[in-house]
Amino acid sequence: MRASVGAGCVALALAASHAKADPLDVPHRPSIMFNRWQEDWSVLADPRVERQPLDSLKYIPLSGGGPHAYLSLGADLRERFEANDAVNFGVGGIKPQSYVISRLEAHADLRIGDWLQAFVQLQSDFAPGKSTLTPVDQNRLDLEQAFVTINRPLARGLLRLRAGRQQIAFDLQRFISVRDGPNVRQSFDAIWADYETDPWRFTSFYSQPVQNRDIRAFDDFSNQHLTYGGARVERKLDAIGELSATLSQFKQDRARFPSIVGNERRDNLDVHLAGATAGFDWDAETMGQVGRIAQERIRAWYVGSRLGYTFSAPWSPRLGLQFDVASGDNNPHDGTLNTFNPLFPIGYYVTLAGYNGITNFVHLKPSITVKPTPTVTTMLAVAAQWRETTADAVFTQPDIPVPGTAGRGGAYTGTYVQGRVDWQITPQISAAIEAVHFAVADSIREAGGHDGNYLGLESKVGW
Repeated sequence: MRASVGAGCVALALAASHAKADPLDVPHRPSIMFNRWQEDWSVLADPRVERQPLDSLKYIPLSGGGPHAYLSLGADLRERFEANDAVNFGVGGIKPQSYVISRLEAHADLRIGDWLQAFVQLQSDFAPGKSTLTPVDQNRLDLEQAFVTINRPLARGLLRLRAGRQQIAFDLQRFISVRDGPNVRQSFDAIWADYETDPWRFTSFYSQPVQNRDIRAFDDFSNQHLTYGGARVERKLDAIGELSATLSQFKQDRARFPSIVGNERRDNLDVHLAGATAGFDWDAETMGQVGRIAQERIRAWYVGSRLGYTFSAPWSPRLGLQFDVASGDNNPHDGTLNTFNPLFPIGYYVTLAGYNGITNFVHLKPSITVKPTPTVTTMLAVAAQWRETTADAVFTQPDIPVPGTAGRGGAYTGTYVQGRVDWQITPQISAAIEAVHFAVADSIREAGGHDGNYLGLESKVGW
C-alpha cells in the first residue's frame, strides 16, 4: 500500500460533509501522549483542523483506505542533567557525578482502518559525563518497540491482540512499567490479548523482558532465563474509581540477593484501587509474592497508597500523603526469603534521585502541590523512611543492597526533602526541575555512607 496522490479527494469529501457542521464539532489535534502508539492522527484528514509544520509527515494517507488508513511519523527527545553526590549513599567509594542522560526516539505508526496497527520505534540513548554506566544508562541504537495489533469487535466488546516487542505498564507503574525514570526504557518481547466490554477489561500476556546491552547497535535481547506473564481483570466502579487484580509469574535465573543466589520463581497477586471524587483522590495497591529461589521458599509482600485532597481555591492546592511498606528478609538462615522484589519499577515513584528502593522499605511522605498557572505545577515534600527489618539490607533503586547494612544498625534510615517544578511550555515541549536532599541515619553512616544531594534539570520535546 502506498501514499495516495488523491489524498486531496478525501479532504474535499470530508470538507463537503462537514460544510454545515457546528464549529464546536471540529476535532482537535491529538496530544503528544506518554505511549505514542495510542495517538490517532486521522483527524488531520479533516481540512478544518488547524495545521502545523510537518503535518504532511504526521498524516500520510494511504490509497483506497479512507481517512483511517494512514502512516504517521514522530519523534521524542528527552535531555536531563543530573548531579548526584551520593550514588548508593557513597558506600564503596563511589564519587560524586554530574552528567547528562539523553534519549532520542523515532517511530512510525501504520494504521489500516480501525482493525490493524503496525508500530515501530527506535531508540538512541547516551549518558555523556557519567563515569559508571549501567545497562539502563546507554544504548547507542536499538529497537525499542515493533509490534502488530489486531482489533476486532466481539459480542458487545472489543478484542485486541498484540504481538512483538512492546512496552507494558499497569496502574501507577509501581512494579510493571516502561521504566521512564532512567535513560533506557523497559520493553518486553510479548504476546498480549485483552477483551474490553464496559465496565470490564480482561487481559492475558506472556513476555520475555528485553535485556539491554551496549556492545554494538541492535544487540538487545530476551530469552527464557527471564520471563514474566499473567492474567488481569479490571472493573470500573462508579463510586470509587477502578479496581483491578493481576495474577502473574516472574522467573529469573541466577538471581542475587544478600543472603542467597539461585533461580527465582515468584507468583504474584496484585490488587489495585484508584479513583477521585469531591476533591479527594486515592491510589492504593498491595502485592503478595510466593515461590522459590534455590532451596528456599519465598514469602514477600507490599502495601502502599497515595492519598490527596485538592482544595477549590486559587492555585488548586493539594495536600498529599504517600505510605509504602515492603517486606525484607527477617532471618537469612530460616529457609525463607522475605525480600520483596519490585519487578519492573518506573524509576521515579519515590524520587528521581534513586536513593529509595521499594524493598525492605517503610516510607511516609506528606506533600503539598500547587498550580500557580495552568501550565506550572510545583510540589514540596518531606519524608522519613525505615527498614521493615534490620536483618536485611538498605536498598537503593531499583533493588540494589547497600553493602554493610544487612543485620547492622537500626531501622531508621533517613529523612529527605524533595522539591519539583513541572512546566508544560507548549503541547509539545515541557521542562522540569527536581532537587532532593537526603539526610542519612546511623544505619547508613556506619556502613560508610553519607548525606546525599541530587539535582535534575529536564527538557522534553515531542513531535
